[in-house]
Amino acid sequence: MQDLAQTINRHELFRAEELGSVVKIEAALIEGARQYFKQNNFTEVVVPHITAATGACENVNTLFGVDYFGKRGWLAQTGQLYLESLVPKLDRVFCIGPSFRAEAEADNRHLTEFPLLEMELQCNLDQLIKHIEGVFMSMLTNALKREQALSTLGTDISRLKSIKSPFKRVTYTQAVKDINSHGWDVKWGDDLKAIHEKTLCELYGNKPFFITHYPRAIKFFNMRTNAQDSKIVNSTDFILPYSGEAVGAAEREHEYEILYEKLESSAMLQQLKKLGGSIEDFKWYLDCLRENGSVPHAGCGIGLNRITQFVLGTQDIRGCTGFPLNSATLY
Repeated sequence: MQDLAQTINRHELFRAEELGSVVKIEAALIEGARQYFKQNNFTEVVVPHITAATGACENVNTLFGVDYFGKRGWLAQTGQLYLESLVPKLDRVFCIGPSFRAEAEADNRHLTEFPLLEMELQCNLDQLIKHIEGVFMSMLTNALKREQALSTLGTDISRLKSIKSPFKRVTYTQAVKDINSHGWDVKWGDDLKAIHEKTLCELYGNKPFFITHYPRAIKFFNMRTNAQDSKIVNSTDFILPYSGEAVGAAEREHEYEILYEKLESSAMLQQLKKLGGSIEDFKWYLDCLRENGSVPHAGCGIGLNRITQFVLGTQDIRGCTGFPLNSATLY
């Protein structure tokens, strides 16, 4: 396989069989996800890609700002809150669209634009995890049908065929203990880094696994607080060998008063205020929740290129898409 990650003149590689194979695998993974959503009665939603701050993830410092007819707008990072607003009426919804992140590093883990597959539905964390497993296995099964493309890329097909769900689950608290037992000094409440995820992958046999129940302080404001322990939220990350965190997921806070209070005190809103924003950026979302009501629900975002990276078994995410964008590239 040519070094697709480092090649500058990307267009020249369209003469190479390898690049076409990468694109075929990406397409197969998306097709596999759509098959699962269709079979399980999800409705696809077209969400906006220029948004207010309701299109942001936890870190608003990675938002791309745009001038939207004299108003401050942002390139969307997530369609989550738009999907959530439709759950009371449609129940199972999903979207597939670009997620824009102003990542300064031109490294092997980050892209400034990538496809994000998101779903929201009426369920709890345990049920959501089963849906994540279902989507992932449907994606993987469909990719395995492109055996020639996988072979062209030198992929270990037997490794992929050995992957079976359900997958191991470990709490954040136990994950921290396991990491520290192998030479690290991670404090409870620290955000886990890629090297920590890699350590856990090795400890758990280089198979996919879930980390659940993260500290509330390091997660998105509307993740639902655990009823037994207010320091944690009912959340999970799906961790894959080679790529690390590929899915972020959680139950959502659906009670208006609790949600408003959590947003008002969130670190995300404090970051947004420094950029000239305010809680008014979330007005439509809060009004929708207050006026139309909500229901217990949960959802997730699946990073397509992290899944592709796992499938191809490569250390560099830039080799996992046709036109990888980071701070060093622009087509």
